[in-house]
Amino acid sequence: MTQFKSDLLRLLDARGYIHQQTDAAALDALAMKQVVPGYIGFDPTAPSLHVGSLVQIMLLRRLQQTGHKPIVLMGGGTGKIGDPSFKDEARRLMTTETIASNVASIKRIFEKFLTFGDGPTDAVMVDNAEWLDRLEYIPFLRDIGQHFSVNRMLSFDSVKLRLEREQSLSFLEFNYMILQAYDFLELSRRAACRLQMGGSDQWGNIVNGVELARRVDGTEVFGVTTPLITTADGGKMGKTMAGAVWLNEESLPAYDYWQFWRNTHDADVGRFLKLFTDLPLDEIARLEALEGAEINAAKETLANAATAMCRGEDAAQGAAETARATFAEGRAGEDLPHITAAGAIPLVDALVDLGLSASKGEARRLITQGGARVNGEAVTDATATVSGAGAVRVSAGKKRHGVVNFG
Repeated sequence: MTQFKSDLLRLLDARGYIHQQTDAAALDALAMKQVVPGYIGFDPTAPSLHVGSLVQIMLLRRLQQTGHKPIVLMGGGTGKIGDPSFKDEARRLMTTETIASNVASIKRIFEKFLTFGDGPTDAVMVDNAEWLDRLEYIPFLRDIGQHFSVNRMLSFDSVKLRLEREQSLSFLEFNYMILQAYDFLELSRRAACRLQMGGSDQWGNIVNGVELARRVDGTEVFGVTTPLITTADGGKMGKTMAGAVWLNEESLPAYDYWQFWRNTHDADVGRFLKLFTDLPLDEIARLEALEGAEINAAKETLANAATAMCRGEDAAQGAAETARATFAEGRAGEDLPHITAAGAIPLVDALVDLGLSASKGEARRLITQGGARVNGEAVTDATATVSGAGAVRVSAGKKRHGVVNFG
């Protein structure tokens, strides 16, 4: 572990957030001397962010916890283009109205993790549409474009991979890295921002911003990236068979969010406790040392802490109680998805209506492959129906459940 002196870098290092830094010693010294405003950008491509963005949100939380100022940059401007970094193809262009709606929805997520206000270390939220929408093309090319080498831009992995695969990279997307660098310059001017953070795929974009601020204004700014967060089986963090793990309650119920964390691989528990909870490191060390069936207690601690932070304490307790009722006692927990039926309904329909299968075809495959259960009993007949009195539990696999209520 590197011997940093500032609380900021010591905390980031101890909890496993640091992958690359532009000038670690100088940033460490600055963080010892003053409040460092730092930002991360989020493009509003959907009404909710998902767990894949959570490590970046937690970075801003750590910044605030160590006495510095988080800046949440919403990409109302860059969202009109879309970040091409490590994408196979261009993102679908969104209307201005869709972007505005997504920004408003996403804002609510950050209020769970950060304290906003007017104080020196209070978080602020800004939108890069405020300056990008007003840019004039010729002055921007002359004043900013001159500082970018196309040769160097082509060498960045995010661009190079697209070209090597002979996948189209539009001129629109190619401009993205220049606009992101310009964001850093604008924030250094407007908010005395001295730090940009992001995932490892943003390294080239961050370096561009650091160099642009130095060349144009002579300002020393810094960059920090996090490692790519993958699961023990090599999967991408936040991607499951059922789709993205959304942070907004409207996009994913609290029980499913809790269950995502409860299903963490044994080998990932300690790392995820460091990254995604505020538990002390000595307590985390104790939990990740548990073996055998006892590791489940650590997983439940992770699920409770992560869910409480994102959805609130009541939601975490409700999800935990639902899990106990479902698994330990065989009852139908209140937080599970529910539907009501007047009489017998096809199991295929129940699976789809409960959100346990994306389509009837997927539901039929699940049933015939032995993955569907009714009140804990396996059902392999795709024409089977669900009926009964009161609440009947329907399951897809061992970990996803819903309830059909019969009147």
